Amino acid sequence: MTLSSVVAALPQYAVGEQIGEGGMGVVYGGMHRQLGRPVAIKRLPHAVAEDPRMSERFEHEARLLARLDHPHIVPVYDYVRQQGEHLLVMERLDGGTVWSRFATDGLTAQQSCGIVLAALSGLHAAHEAGVLHLDVKPKNLLFTSNGVVKVADFGISQVVSEGATLVTHGGAVLGTPAYIAPEQAMGNALTPAADVYATGTVLYELLCGDLPFERGGGPIAMIQKRVYQDPRPLPNVPEPLAGVVMRSIAREPDARYRNAETFAIDLSAAAGHLFGPDWLTRLGIPVHLAPQVSASSTRPSLRPVDRDTVSLSQQPIRATLVDPIPAARLSGSSTLVPAASVIRPPSTPWALWLVAAVALIAMVVLPFVVSGRQLTEVSQSLADPVKEQGTQLVVSLAGLELANVQGGPEGFVLPGATRWIVGGAVTASVDGREFLLVSNQTPWLSLMGTGSALLLLFTLAYLESNLRALRKRQTGVAAVIASVPLGFGLGLAVWLLASVLLTHEPTLPIALTCGVLGAATAISASLASRRA
Repeated sequence: MTLSSVVAALPQYAVGEQIGEGGMGVVYGGMHRQLGRPVAIKRLPHAVAEDPRMSERFEHEARLLARLDHPHIVPVYDYVRQQGEHLLVMERLDGGTVWSRFATDGLTAQQSCGIVLAALSGLHAAHEAGVLHLDVKPKNLLFTSNGVVKVADFGISQVVSEGATLVTHGGAVLGTPAYIAPEQAMGNALTPAADVYATGTVLYELLCGDLPFERGGGPIAMIQKRVYQDPRPLPNVPEPLAGVVMRSIAREPDARYRNAETFAIDLSAAAGHLFGPDWLTRLGIPVHLAPQVSASSTRPSLRPVDRDTVSLSQQPIRATLVDPIPAARLSGSSTLVPAASVIRPPSTPWALWLVAAVALIAMVVLPFVVSGRQLTEVSQSLADPVKEQGTQLVVSLAGLELANVQGGPEGFVLPGATRWIVGGAVTASVDGREFLLVSNQTPWLSLMGTGSALLLLFTLAYLESNLRALRKRQTGVAAVIASVPLGFGLGLAVWLLASVLLTHEPTLPIALTCGVLGAATAISASLASRRA
């Protein structure tokens, strides 16, 4: 359809040139002929008019939108459904978008918090009226000429998609995948928590210049990360603000703020803690807040004693990304399917897990089945002299010499350090004659016994922490590299602990073999966790 159909449907308005375009329609400038009031005319996609069910849903939604009256919501002046057109007439805002200001001049942390508080105030009012936004992003946050932030495009995405994220067969997404909540992408039941997630993602980006997930891979991959991965921790932002942001973008809806107002209360309190209780007064951006939100930033208990956030509070932050992936345009020829039908759960790298499992089993079994040489055992308390015939006693652990003592009238007296180290069995020789020297005291009183157990617990704990961080994409190649020495240490701990408990001869070849098997276990598991 041509512009003439828009003009014919709105005789009381002078329709001007196109001023915007997106996946949900085209926007024209206009002027009310009698009132002289500038307006923005949203022309919805023809697919809305061509689908009777969608058309009826949107008419119902338009009535709700027209009743929304809030300082931080773009007001709807009129709705016209005529001659195959669905037209929303709204207030025209000429102050630009949050995205345009963020990408050019940048925004300070205080400005970003103030902008998001304004958006949350408008969103909460809409949620109270039964309207979800479902497409919150910096481009849908607009400034008036006086600097007031208003949220635009309420409800359009919800009507078109009935809450689910839709994609074309070519992989383009109807909506903005950078800010979509996981439950929205999967077509699950939606609550205000979906808008909380999107708004929290906007705040994350404004505070650090980047999104909470790795870049690349296209829109489907972007959605998939949000469904199956946890967001990266917010860098260079102190507590409590970082904790508030990370809670707002938790993957599970139940872990987020239950609504926009509770998010705003904690955000206001955190900002008051970092920037001072009068930060909103100094901000210069008009923000209309509910009393409980406004009061949270001036609580005496949250006033900082020593503020060390000068760089955070004063340095403008700019976008490091280009404009996020554009949305698909809704047209009559588009074949749209739910995103949940095309995104796939992460594949499990079975081969790497199999290698890790085989190496782990071999590492654990080897010290128990390979006992070293069959030597004569001499069992005694190492605090007593070793009564063996000869002139020189050498005690070693896997080739590492622990003692070299000369014989005396009472035998060979071991140094105190050696007695403290040895637990279980070690290799000993008197004038070249080898035997196993076995301590008859509990091995847990020795460095070999207790040390091997502590080394085992230490390496296991750090390896588990590394694997968890790799699965959550909180670390990268550095954790994979670090897993090699940790795995080697794990193998040595298993070998030494088994040797001590079974009183096997602790030999170097078995130690090295267990260490290599431990390193193979760790690096295979790390690579598998990272690829998953």
